[in-house]
Amino acid sequence: MKRNFRISALLSALLVGLLLIASDAYALKLSAAVRNARLDAIEATIGTSPVLEIRSGSAPAAITDADSGTLLASMTLPSDWMAAASSGSKALSGTWQDTSADATGTAAHWRLKSSGGTVHLQGTCGTSGAELNLSSTSLTAGQQVSVTSFSLADGNP
Repeated sequence: MKRNFRISALLSALLVGLLLIASDAYALKLSAAVRNARLDAIEATIGTSPVLEIRSGSAPAAITDADSGTLLASMTLPSDWMAAASSGSKALSGTWQDTSADATGTAAHWRLKSSGGTVHLQGTCGTSGAELNLSSTSLTAGQQVSVTSFSLADGNP
C-alpha cells in the first residue's frame, strides 16, 4: 500500500510539473534593464540620420522584401532620433518631418532604413495606437508631414 501511494504521489507530482511547464508559469521574463538595452541597441545598430519612408498599401511580408506601395513621404531623422529607453519602451526624439510629401495617398505602413539604405524596421501607420502615428493618414503631395508619435516596446511590460 505504501509503495502504491509513493508511485501515485510521484505520478501526481510529475503531472503537476508537466502542467506548469506547459503553462505560462515559466514564460521568459526580462528585467527593465535588459529590455532597455535591447531597445537602445536598435538605435545604435541602425545608426545616425536614418531615413523614414511612409508608404501606402500593405507592408512587405519580410523586412528583406522590396519596398511596396507608393512612397508618400520620406524624411531623414535627427542624428539622435530616439530617446533613451526607459521601462522597456523607447520614443522618438527631435522633429520627424517631411516639408513636402512626395505623393498623394493613404499612409498605411512605414520602413526605417539606415543612411546606407538597408531596411531595419517596418510597421503600421495610424493616427493613434500604431507604432508610428500621424495627425492624418490622408496625405497630399506637397503638404508638410509630421510624425506625432513613434514608440518601440520590448518584452514583458
